[in-house]
Amino acid sequence: MSDTRAPIDAAPLALQPTDPGHELPPPPGLRILCVDDNVDAADSLGTLLGIVGCEVAVAHGAEEALARAEEFRPRACVLDITMPGMDGCELARRIRAGGGADVLLIALTALGDYNSIERIADAGFDLYFTKPVAARDLYAALNDFAARGRPRND
Repeated sequence: MSDTRAPIDAAPLALQPTDPGHELPPPPGLRILCVDDNVDAADSLGTLLGIVGCEVAVAHGAEEALARAEEFRPRACVLDITMPGMDGCELARRIRAGGGADVLLIALTALGDYNSIERIADAGFDLYFTKPVAARDLYAALNDFAARGRPRND
């Protein structure tokens, strides 16, 4: 199975994991906000990350996510892109503008075409994953972030 993660400035492609520790869970206590209008998807991702020791907040829409981000102050956000009302790209812009310059923003999307990825990049995301994301791939991204900081290629 190929990794579905790519740096946001790369063309959509599948990457192979190179770190033999890529299946290790992220560091305990890492504060992560999971946002998806699909309640089951958001809750499942939150549960998965909570089980491995992350501190997790879950929101089922962008407006709720903005309020949660302000009070929870996450270090990383996993945001669905296609949501009714405010989409994940606008949510990302608002998180960045609201003091989230150092927050890792990960897009979780069914959209993998070049135009969608370009729009995601323009919104300020650091990484994107196409759905469904494998836990090991998400863990690898969160571990990279915890070890090195935001993976921007500015």
